[in-house]
Amino acid sequence: MDQSSIFDRRAVRAHRDRAAAGPVERVFPILSEAADRLLDRLDDVSRRFHRALDVGGRGVVAPRLRDRGIETISCDLSPAMAARAGGLAVAADEEWLPFAAGSVDLVVASLSLHWVNDLPGALIQLRRVLRPDGLLLASIPVLPTLSSLRAALMEAEMAVAGGASARVSPFPEVRDCAGLLQRAGFALPVADADTIMLAYRSPLALLRDLRDGGEANAVMLRNRRVPPAALFPEALGRLAGADEAPLEVVLHLAMMTGWAPSPDQPRPLKPGQGKVQLEDVLDAMPDPE
Repeated sequence: MDQSSIFDRRAVRAHRDRAAAGPVERVFPILSEAADRLLDRLDDVSRRFHRALDVGGRGVVAPRLRDRGIETISCDLSPAMAARAGGLAVAADEEWLPFAAGSVDLVVASLSLHWVNDLPGALIQLRRVLRPDGLLLASIPVLPTLSSLRAALMEAEMAVAGGASARVSPFPEVRDCAGLLQRAGFALPVADADTIMLAYRSPLALLRDLRDGGEANAVMLRNRRVPPAALFPEALGRLAGADEAPLEVVLHLAMMTGWAPSPDQPRPLKPGQGKVQLEDVLDAMPDPE
């Protein structure tokens, strides 16, 4: 393993393989809600898409694209998870995509890029597989998602073991995401903030959802020893609080859109190219009474 990496990609694949065996279906409502919100952006686009690449959709995104009449290829780091999408499916690493340049005109990556070590590099590859004026739609969890869980685990581990290790994936901030698209060479990059409100009967149900969705801890620097028996009861107690109210969790998302560059796309005018002078506009305005 590359010790300079943030995430253990073999662990990511193992978690996806385990989830693909059936548990992922339990979190389909969450995955479906995120996918629907992302794909709603297609309704605001006047052009029609013919061939799409579904990156890590976990069997939720591809059927929705096919329902729109779009031929869809699916890929996932886990062969078993890729197969859940049906149709043409490929086992592929998002960090080393095996697709030809300009092979699709739409890429959709719903909740699937946050375990990538080189996110700018992965975005560059996604831009490469797009035809000119092709569209990328991607969603990624951003801060402060799972901040309360991260804090509870850290405080509990400090209390029972005298130290703390990484147990929750790091996330970017939404303000960073448009810059990542621009850095990867996308035109007209946009990153909108969105939230999905979740409620759990207990903190343990939250941990089960993370595991069932293939979202267990895959941080490279995680503590690989068996945790102290008191760690998770202590952390879950801190997360639950004193009352018995449902645990409210907010999934914060960056909804990212970017276009593969094309000569036909509108471009901002260079300084001095405008046809109307500001002073002419001001002169034409009526005087205030």
